[in-house]
Amino acid sequence: MSMVGAMVAWTSALVVGYVYVGYPILIGLLGWLMPKPIRQANIEPTVTLLISAFNEAHVIGEKLKNVLELDYPKRKMEILVISDASTDHTDQIVQSFSGQGVSLLRMEERGGKTTGLNAAMKVAKGDIVIFSDANIMYRIDTIRRLVQSFADSSVGCATGDSQYVDDPHSAAHAQENTYWGYERFIRSMESLVGSTVGGDGAIFAIRRKLYQPLSPETINDLVVPLQIVVKGYRAVFEPTAIGLEPSAGDFRKEFRRKRRIVNRSWRGVMSVSGILNPFRVGMFAWQVWSHKVLRWLVLPFLLIGFGGCLSAYELGSVYQVGVWGGIASILVAAAGPFIPSSLGGVSKLIQTVFYFYLVNLAAILGVTKALGGRVDRIWAPERG
Repeated sequence: MSMVGAMVAWTSALVVGYVYVGYPILIGLLGWLMPKPIRQANIEPTVTLLISAFNEAHVIGEKLKNVLELDYPKRKMEILVISDASTDHTDQIVQSFSGQGVSLLRMEERGGKTTGLNAAMKVAKGDIVIFSDANIMYRIDTIRRLVQSFADSSVGCATGDSQYVDDPHSAAHAQENTYWGYERFIRSMESLVGSTVGGDGAIFAIRRKLYQPLSPETINDLVVPLQIVVKGYRAVFEPTAIGLEPSAGDFRKEFRRKRRIVNRSWRGVMSVSGILNPFRVGMFAWQVWSHKVLRWLVLPFLLIGFGGCLSAYELGSVYQVGVWGGIASILVAAAGPFIPSSLGGVSKLIQTVFYFYLVNLAAILGVTKALGGRVDRIWAPERG
């Protein structure tokens, strides 16, 4: 029994190590050894900018001013705000910009973001459709940078770089920022070898002809790029197309956001036929398994590994360290929300352990909820 426990412990450790370290190293090596360059050019296709909004009166005016200041030709840009039955002054503010080329599409009943996008795609006219949120501000050249990859006929989707506005007083912001730096590297390398896994709902673009209507519970910024890859096109990451948005700024909000995203993403991945089959999409299936599916399952692997170490405890110090190290990490994580940032490096380390457990607990709760047939469709934005 002890030997079985040892095998289980090592297998679990290898899986977790592969997810966080092995996969980034492998995808980085592939990007270095076998890059597939994208042909880019300063093109100006017609674009439709879709801005999803629910009760965004506090920010929608600033967003529209930001959009109108972008350096993309106004005659080639359609601006459409989708109001998901907002109950504040969002609609009135949007309508005040109607003389400047801004249109409002109001949903009479709340149906969630994806329902609104389905409706908007029926009236969108641009060859390229850009999906945006109300609280992200684009740099002046963001659209120009985002569409340059569509000069390559193999590209069907391009995702920009959503960066967080600095918040020096928020420990949650610091952890989110660090995590996104890690994620940015992986997306860049995936894009270099072919396609990146998923997009960013606040800043990504597709060829309009490639859009397929989605079920209301579908998470569009993951499923739409996956569908495009299945059709034989590339989904690429464009780090020079930059938008700035606030982070959740609070560990509780970030927990709810992660849980909701994974809940919808699990269902989304399982809904795209063939995306996990290497015989259908080749190496990209390995990327989806590594970048998404296995990462969502890290917490169960950790618990299984802990159980393996307990079973193999008598075999030696390696397994004893696994047991006591696991207990210690949980105790450290439990202290995370109460440690003041004034302790410097020590507090950052403790909060990192806490954040690790937080996002992995959120992930498995999201997966469990999806497996139970419950998928979040409608919610209020966590980021202000």
